[in-house]
Amino acid sequence: MDPRLAGAHLTIDLGALQENYRILQNETAPARCGASVKANAYGLGIEKVAPALAEVGCTEFFVALPGEGLTLRNCLPEATIYVLSGLMVNAEPAYLEHHLFPVLNTLDELRSWSDYARDHGPLRAAIHLDTGITRLGFLEQEIHDLAAEPSLLDNLKIDYVMSHLACADDPDHPLNKQQLDCLHYFKTLLPAALQDTPVSFANSAGIFLGPDFHFDLARPGIALFGGNPTGRAPNPMREVVQLQGKILQVQDVDSQFHVGYGATYRTEDVSRIATVSVGYADGYIRALGNKAECAIKNNKVPVIGRVSMDIITIDVSNIPQHECVAGSFVDLIGGAVPLDEVAAHANTIPYEILTSLGNRYSREYLEPADK
Repeated sequence: MDPRLAGAHLTIDLGALQENYRILQNETAPARCGASVKANAYGLGIEKVAPALAEVGCTEFFVALPGEGLTLRNCLPEATIYVLSGLMVNAEPAYLEHHLFPVLNTLDELRSWSDYARDHGPLRAAIHLDTGITRLGFLEQEIHDLAAEPSLLDNLKIDYVMSHLACADDPDHPLNKQQLDCLHYFKTLLPAALQDTPVSFANSAGIFLGPDFHFDLARPGIALFGGNPTGRAPNPMREVVQLQGKILQVQDVDSQFHVGYGATYRTEDVSRIATVSVGYADGYIRALGNKAECAIKNNKVPVIGRVSMDIITIDVSNIPQHECVAGSFVDLIGGAVPLDEVAAHANTIPYEILTSLGNRYSREYLEPADK
């Protein structure tokens, strides 16, 4: 979109993205590091993000849905692509045509992929074991059932046995160790053909739980895009996203003026109020009203009043007038306003902030050579 016609500007730093991948790969070594690029690479654009990761050595990618896998295949013909939602019903021909490998979450899925492999195999896949998050994956009884029928694996090449951590962003949570122990136990129940199969367990936060969680392949997501994967520790990742909103109008008002829908904010003193062209339709979610902060030239200013569909209002009383005029930019995410801080103000997680980013922004991708 022409920046002159947009209410905000979103910058995505592909060089920082690549540096984050290197940081995570170094942290994970000697295990390998893949990448979770589901939900359009967490809202940042899979067609730009995935090739940038491939440039620095990433070869294994995880998407949620086969449709996402097809988009990824079109921009990375040689990539290894796993579909986390598993094998969609009656979709086997599409997986085969586009070289998409299902993460098999149930014995029924495994049977379907195995049946299809009789005429088209051997076919690749991963097997997901549910060690405690109770969403997708084999529970213990299904593992026993598979062990009793190992011929189901005859026409399959299982690349990984996988599981997923529920509480890795809380390093002290007892479920982390419980899931690790459960994974080791479940592995002993698997058929002999899977005993030496590589394991993938750690997500972004799991990487920082230590080598016991690394196994053979990590699958970071949010950390690649600048979110803090370490819980309460300082963020080791580089900033990837910067969102800047455009000021539409600045008003000098007296005390006791109400601001925004519902009159949830009232000025206490003479104030200068700037109206910024971003709202919940752009993914600047409504919960940020009266809580979040923005920044002008690294000086923080509060969001006052409710977030509207297209507009927020901020108090710029302490900012020099020449720095906040119509057409000037306000930092909404990035710089003095870290992604994780924005998420905390909204009582949510950085994943939701990134995947909610709208399509009305002008987008700019900074290539590594641009740095």
